[in-house]
Parts: sequence; structure tokens; C-alpha cells
Amino acid sequence: MTKVLITGCGTGFGHEVAMRLAEKGFDVIASVEIWAQVQTLKRQAAQRGVNLQVEKLDVTDDADRRKALAWGVEVLVNNAGVGEGGSTLDIPAANIRREFEVNVTGPLLLTQGIAKQMVKRRKGRIVWVSSREGLNVNPFTGIYAASKHAVEAIAETMAMELQEFGVEVATVNPGPFLTGFNDRMFQTWQSWEDDPSERLFDYSKLAFPRAQFDPEPVYATMTAVAAGEVDTYRNLEPASMIDETRSLQQVPWDRNTKDGLGTRPRQLQASYDMEPETLIAV
Repeated sequence: MTKVLITGCGTGFGHEVAMRLAEKGFDVIASVEIWAQVQTLKRQAAQRGVNLQVEKLDVTDDADRRKALAWGVEVLVNNAGVGEGGSTLDIPAANIRREFEVNVTGPLLLTQGIAKQMVKRRKGRIVWVSSREGLNVNPFTGIYAASKHAVEAIAETMAMELQEFGVEVATVNPGPFLTGFNDRMFQTWQSWEDDPSERLFDYSKLAFPRAQFDPEPVYATMTAVAAGEVDTYRNLEPASMIDETRSLQQVPWDRNTKDGLGTRPRQLQASYDMEPETLIAV
């Protein structure tokens, strides 16, 4: 399998993984959301010395999704996504809908058509870029986490449904990495069309609540999973957070409804205390 389609290659994980897969000799279709990103990515690929087929593919656009069916995709990396920061009680309806359209509905509809082509060939690989937030939750990232929990359910079910047809499915679950994505998520409130006086929280005082890692481990893992060099279904980075992630999945089983009532959770206070774009010291 040599022809790889990666969505969301304008920035971040998708951008770097497209370059690395091309360097490995894969035939990479690197898609971006808007036309303005096409020439920029082509120029960046030329500077890097790699050959990319750069396409405009907005996963929420039905015409763009249909166009992708003509590309003969053998490996699909569903990387495109957006993050909406804010309380589950404050985020406006339009922003909630947008979060699920970009992170869940659009990628699933794109995958439906491409996966059926893989089924006919009895071969293929689908990689869902989920998140650690697809397994845990944090204050002010609940809507984003909800979209990634949905991705987890889709990917796990899809793995079972495609098994007999020879199509592989895997997830990549990045934790807090300093690509700019997490910090931008805590700025989206600035464009909300709502009544600020009705908000529960003053978002000008909040930041992403954790120090963030250098993204190199995600670049390496995503590249390896897409290339078929790693065949584990779930791939969480950094590996140092695996035990914490598993332990936090147990917390709801032990929680009582009255626990901590009237007090602010330390996880929520962390958003007040953290400076934006804080890199974890190694």
C-alpha cells in the first residue's frame, strides 16, 4: 500500500507526517482545508525536497469528499480537526455543531466511500487521529473531548466491521503537545456570537491547563502507524502518560455525585494558573 491520503496537512501533525511519508517513498496526497493553503504547502514541500500531491479537501464539503474517491487511496489518515475551548455550558450552538461536523461527521462520511473501495480490494489501512481527550476529559475541553470520544467509538466499531474484509484500522492518541493547536483552542471564545454577560467563566483569564511536550514523538508514531511499521490498534503519545490515562478512566466508577460540591476542582484551577504555550522541560 503506497498511496496515502492525509487530511488536515496545512499545519501541525498532518503537515509533518505528510513530509515524512513522502521522504519514505510513499505517494502522498496531502490535503488542506482551503485553497489559500495549497500553494503554501507545495512551496514548503519543494523546500523540503519532497513530492506531494496537494489537494483542497474540506472534510465537511460533500463535493470535496466525492473528489477524493477518484484518487485510489490505499491508506487514509483522518487527521483534520478543530478544537473549541470553553465550558460545556457556554459554547454557542453553532460552534458545537462545527466541532462535530469537522471532527466526526465529515471524516466519517469521507471514510465511508474510501473504505468501501478498500473492501473491494480486500486491503487498506485507516488511521484515525483521535486524542488523549478521547479517553479522558478536562475542564474547558469537554466539547472537543466529546468529539474525540465519538471518534473512538467509530474507530473501534469500524475495526470490527472491516476485519473480515482485510482492512486495518488504528488510532493515534496525542496528549498535550506544543503545536499551537491547544492554545488556539483557548482563544476561540473571542469569535463567539453570544452574550458575554451570560457566560459562567471569564475566558480572558484562562489558558490550556497543562505544560506541553515537544511534538516529535507524535510525528514519529503517526508516520510509523500510517506506514504499517507499527500495528498496535491504539497508539498514545507520550508513552509516559499511558498509566495516568488508564487510571483516570477508572475515576468515574469511584466518583460520588456530592464529591467536592462547592469547591473548585484542581484541574479547573490549573487553567487559571498555567501560562500559555508552556513547554515541558526535559
